[in-house]
Amino acid sequence: MAQDPQDQFPAAQTAVEEYHDIERQMAQPEVASDPDKIRKLGRRHAELGTIVTAYNTYRQMFDDLEAAKEMASEDEDFAAEAKRLEAELPKAEEALRTALIPRDPDDARDVIMEIKAGTGGEEAALFAGDLLRMYLRYAEKRGWTTAIQSENTTELGGVKDVQLAIRAKGTPAPEDGVWASLKYEGGVHRVQRIPVTESQGRIQTSAAGVIVFPEADDDDDEIEIDPKDLKIDIFMSSGPGGQSVNTTYSAVRMTHIPTGIVVSMQDEKSQIQNRQAALRVLKSRLLAMKHEQEAAEAADMRHSQVRSLDRSERIRTYNFPENRIVDHRTNYKAYNLDQVLDGDLQAVIDSDIAADEAARLEQQKQQGVNAD
Repeated sequence: MAQDPQDQFPAAQTAVEEYHDIERQMAQPEVASDPDKIRKLGRRHAELGTIVTAYNTYRQMFDDLEAAKEMASEDEDFAAEAKRLEAELPKAEEALRTALIPRDPDDARDVIMEIKAGTGGEEAALFAGDLLRMYLRYAEKRGWTTAIQSENTTELGGVKDVQLAIRAKGTPAPEDGVWASLKYEGGVHRVQRIPVTESQGRIQTSAAGVIVFPEADDDDDEIEIDPKDLKIDIFMSSGPGGQSVNTTYSAVRMTHIPTGIVVSMQDEKSQIQNRQAALRVLKSRLLAMKHEQEAAEAADMRHSQVRSLDRSERIRTYNFPENRIVDHRTNYKAYNLDQVLDGDLQAVIDSDIAADEAARLEQQKQQGVNAD
């Protein structure tokens, strides 16, 4: 006989209680008028919502099954219903167990993405530009907003390096967050094709590096930056080929002296806005660094990018002659490279999500075995 859900899943019951407590907090006038508190509570509410929905579904099915069993001897319809529910209950239980697997706490966050041309000269810069367009189109398909914060281009239209902010609208559920999908993109992306600069028609291999990190909130108190640790340089924003795009020195280069991290920002209209945006990106990078160090020290794989801390790790190959894309971490392979570069990236990302969830589920089972 199946165990009562409340006894079998105490963690789910705790999540339900916290979920309703957050709803009570969000209804209070002093909280409702504070955007920062509402955002943080809303993020946690969305995170718990997945567990609450799975728990309510399982509990309802469990209760219906118990009621159908009681009436089965008196009515054949109830007997048939009990048989159906008994067959479906394990699936609902598995969905709840999956929902209870601890998620990456940053999944609902927005991201900052950096794309840099690697080996391969002009061809690598052109490929970096292809990746930029791929992510912009993917973000558009997901209904996310994008903002290019800094960009250095080549005369042929390639991208030497670019920094891009990608943000969801509203407060998404963790599984729908930007970081939840794009955190798997960090690493080396390799391209095989005949370059436009190659007159002999030979296939060349080039590469571009992608770094992704969750964007910190302006009021995030997890990272404190001492103004004395900052070196700030002001310069004139430039466009393709080094052309000036405005006549004022509004672009900002911010260097964090203790870590050597450098952030350049020229997207905003004023120096003050660029300073604020650069500080937010710096805070995001320091937060990501802190989380990666904590995860590595604890051997905690909740941050999937921990597996890719070595930026030289090749994660994906884009083969143009065969129209083929391969993800080397999951062995995903497809022959629709043209569609992927047009933003149809979800199937590739789904392979990474599925592999990550399987690894976390296995880790949770191992922890359960060790606890026993």
